[in-house]
Amino acid sequence: MFEIDQWIVDYPVCQYKIVGSEEVVFSERVRHICKTECERYGKSWSCPPAVGDVEECKKRCRKYRYAFVFTTMAEVTDASILSETLSTRAQHEQVTREICENLRKRGADCLPLSVESCQICEKCAYPDPCRFPGKAIPCVESYGILVTELAKICGIDFYYDNQTVTWFGLIFFDENRMF
Repeated sequence: MFEIDQWIVDYPVCQYKIVGSEEVVFSERVRHICKTECERYGKSWSCPPAVGDVEECKKRCRKYRYAFVFTTMAEVTDASILSETLSTRAQHEQVTREICENLRKRGADCLPLSVESCQICEKCAYPDPCRFPGKAIPCVESYGILVTELAKICGIDFYYDNQTVTWFGLIFFDENRMF
């Protein structure tokens, strides 16, 4: 049914699943974690409160019929070394951008979400206007979506060991706009 199956093999995607956008669970609890534990809260256009409250994010996502959930993986010598783990993030972000661009070339109107806070700029312009609003990709968690729950819904393995980093991407889209 989806042409995605034919071209996704061109990307280093480990697992993926297309689900209805209504299957994605939103929770204020995730936002609480952002507010109390993340150093980027209130400092980035891709994080709360700049992305809007959870209900606004949910409405924005539900405008699309489908959610394309996917993972990429990276090998590290020690996943507990945050700098080493984060050094593999840029590769996942590039894959997310390329998949989204591929969907757009096919006529899709996409809403991509990815890992962590956008880091296109060395220092985010927030609260001044975003310098790259067309390139910034908000964080999955910033929208109130718990990645582990999303993985369970999709039947996607959440690999985690000392030498493996699993990165999640999520692109909302509407098939009717694509084909």
